[in-house]
Amino acid sequence: MTTTRATTPAHASASGTWTLGGDLTVHRVGFGAMRLPQRGPALVENAVPRDRDEAIAVLRTAVELGVNHIDTAAFYFSPLRSANELISTALGGPYPDDLVIATKVGPARDLSGAWTEHARTPAALRAQVEENLRQLGRDRLDVVNLRVLGTDSIAERFGALADLRQAGLIRHLGLSNVTPDQLAEARTIAPVVCVQNMYGIGVRPEYDAFVRHCGEQGIAFVPFYAIAAAGRETGATPDEHEEVLAVARAHGVGPAEVRIAWTLHQGPHLLAIPGTGDPAHLAANVAAGSLRLTPDELARLDRVHRGAAA
Repeated sequence: MTTTRATTPAHASASGTWTLGGDLTVHRVGFGAMRLPQRGPALVENAVPRDRDEAIAVLRTAVELGVNHIDTAAFYFSPLRSANELISTALGGPYPDDLVIATKVGPARDLSGAWTEHARTPAALRAQVEENLRQLGRDRLDVVNLRVLGTDSIAERFGALADLRQAGLIRHLGLSNVTPDQLAEARTIAPVVCVQNMYGIGVRPEYDAFVRHCGEQGIAFVPFYAIAAAGRETGATPDEHEEVLAVARAHGVGPAEVRIAWTLHQGPHLLAIPGTGDPAHLAANVAAGSLRLTPDELARLDRVHRGAAA
C-alpha cells in the first residue's frame, strides 16, 4: 500500500532517542554540517560559498524540527563561510539546553582549503580543540571525534584528547574512520561514546559485524555518506538502485529518505546525520526518522546492501 508524506512537517523525535555517554540524549536523526558552508562538492578548494542567510535559516529550521545533534568540524569551510561560525551565529547566545554539538579533529586544511598534514601531536590536537571552542563560542565541547587515517596505533593521539577531557575542555570522546582494533585500543585509555565510519546501503557491508559490536558495547554508530554512498563529497549519485527506488515509491518518499530509514533500522544505536543546505531536503531528512520499513522491504534492501541479486 502506498503512503503519502504528512502535510505537517515531521519532528525529529519520531526517530527515537539515544543517550551518548549516559548524559547527552539526542534524537536519532541529526544534522551534518559538512555541506552547509558551500554549494556543490564539499571540502574542496575554491568552493562556491552558500548564501549566509540561507545557511543560518536551515540551521534554525533544523532545531525547530527537533534536531538536537549537530555534527561539525573546524575544517568544514569554504571561502567566506565556516560551518562552526554559522552554527554559533544561528544557534548560540545561548545555545538550546538540549543541543549536542559533535566535532572532530585530526584533518587539517590551510586557508586556501588545501589539505595539509593530519594533527598527530598533543600540541597540534589541542590547537584544533581550542579552535573549535573559539569558533563555536563554547567553554567545553560536547563530543570530540578523533578522525583517523590508516590502521596504526592511535594511543598517543587519543591519549592527548583524553587529557583534554580530564582538563574539562571536552565532555565525551568518539572515533571516526577506525578499525575494531583501534576502537579496542582507545577504550583502554578513555570511554568512547560513538564511532563515525562510512556506512550505508551497499556501502561497506563488511562493517556489519562492527556496527553490531558497537551496539553491544553501548557505543553509538554514526555513519557518514549514508545518503551519498559512492558520491561522497559530491552528494548523492543519480544512478540509484531500482530496489531503493521501488521502496521509495511505495512510501511516497525519495530514495534519500529510504537510505536514512534503513540506517536507523540497523539498531537503536544508529544515529543519522544527513546534511543539506536546502530547507525541503532538510524536512525530508527529518521525516525519514518516522518512516517504518516492512520486514520484506528490509530484506530487499539488505540484499542490495550485501550485493546479492534482488
